Amino acid sequence: MALSDLASVHRNEEGIAAVLGILKQRFGERLQTGQAMREQHGHTTTYIPNQAPDGVVWPESTAEVQEIVRACAEHRVPVIAFGVGTSLEGHVNAPGGGVSVDTSRMNRIVAVNAEDLDCTVEPGVTREDLNHYLRDTGLFFPIDPGANATLGGMAATRASGTNAVRYGTMRENVLSLTAVMASGEVVTTGKRAKKSAAGYDLTRLLIGSEGTLGVITALTLKLQGIPQAISGGVCPFPSLDAACQAVIATIQMGIPVARIELVNALQMRAMKAYSRLDYPESPCLFVEFHGSEASVAEQAETFGMIAEEQGGGPFLWTSVAEERAKLWKARHDAYWASLTLRPGAKGLSTDVCVPISRLAECVTETEADIAEMGLIAPIVGHAGDGNFHVLALMDPEDPKEIALVEKFVARLNERAIRMDGTCTGEHGIGQGKAGFLRKELGHGVDVMRTIKQALDPLDIMNPGKILPAQT
Repeated sequence: MALSDLASVHRNEEGIAAVLGILKQRFGERLQTGQAMREQHGHTTTYIPNQAPDGVVWPESTAEVQEIVRACAEHRVPVIAFGVGTSLEGHVNAPGGGVSVDTSRMNRIVAVNAEDLDCTVEPGVTREDLNHYLRDTGLFFPIDPGANATLGGMAATRASGTNAVRYGTMRENVLSLTAVMASGEVVTTGKRAKKSAAGYDLTRLLIGSEGTLGVITALTLKLQGIPQAISGGVCPFPSLDAACQAVIATIQMGIPVARIELVNALQMRAMKAYSRLDYPESPCLFVEFHGSEASVAEQAETFGMIAEEQGGGPFLWTSVAEERAKLWKARHDAYWASLTLRPGAKGLSTDVCVPISRLAECVTETEADIAEMGLIAPIVGHAGDGNFHVLALMDPEDPKEIALVEKFVARLNERAIRMDGTCTGEHGIGQGKAGFLRKELGHGVDVMRTIKQALDPLDIMNPGKILPAQT
């Protein structure tokens, strides 16, 4: 995806000035226009240049979000919803300027319905905040994208993570949403019932819409019971192919694995040094099982036999919480560990997802590309879903390196699509992957554009994201 392919967005200077005046009068110090604050809210963890909004406003209720959106709609000014800025494809950049709506003060847990295993929260609640609040109820929210993201942002980007193989993604775990649409009207997409056949599925329309259709102001989420017992460990393999084959066998045998994470040898080298792990510098699977004490022991033993058949092992597993926490802390710190492989470089994190039967082939071909191009690019993956990530380390000031990494990412995306997969399993489209959407979905992009035009005719909701530029 070349930067020249990014959708351009008209800048409405007169409208922006008018809206900033209106919001300053209404919100006072809750509107900030300082450069540092604006750049923080144009933050992107990709190499895509920072495109700062013109102002940042902190609403504290759905009604206040309505006021902001109505003012922006009247003057045709962009609205960019902001959680904590952990998205990876330029989602919160403001290519046409406008107003960043920071939802961090909308951080109330509205209700927990323990008997029904659900809760309602505002969008600024983070997943860690929610689970801390729930810890005495015997319940937890399982979606774990690694970063301590806000739940509103997780819904907007259809986040998933390490637990998705057992518990699903945000798509499966949001019962309903409340959102302020581009017109300023409030829409609630459903009730708390676990299923419904009432009309269009507006909940799933907004999940993954990346703020291009509305601003999420409340979510009703499914909860899970905390497992009686958890076991897990790390298992080395002689090759990436062997590790992938073990994943395929585990899933096909119906073992209810909760997490099964792949790291290649280069990633393991970085993690060993950064997190002080004592494991071989080879491809490894990080595995975790949830259930009763007897079932997690049985699952671990069965997985150990599968690994042995592929030349892997020994699989050393534990049910001691502190030991498991160290392993998963190392897995979640993989990004920071990877940066130590090339000090001073910046990482471009990209992901794809393929049918699990094609995972070994896709990962192996990707490693061959990395070697051919001379890149330093470790691989980690939510292997049970066929989803993996590559962090290509590069000098963001070197145009030749940027072009090389763009070429690598394009090859990876096209390979995944060719294998009947997707150019993004969980990072989303944002700006960075818009150029690949039509290759994946064809005429479906035109249907998306029709929906966008119907619900946001003035194109004020996070413009320049998801939909590729029209030519």
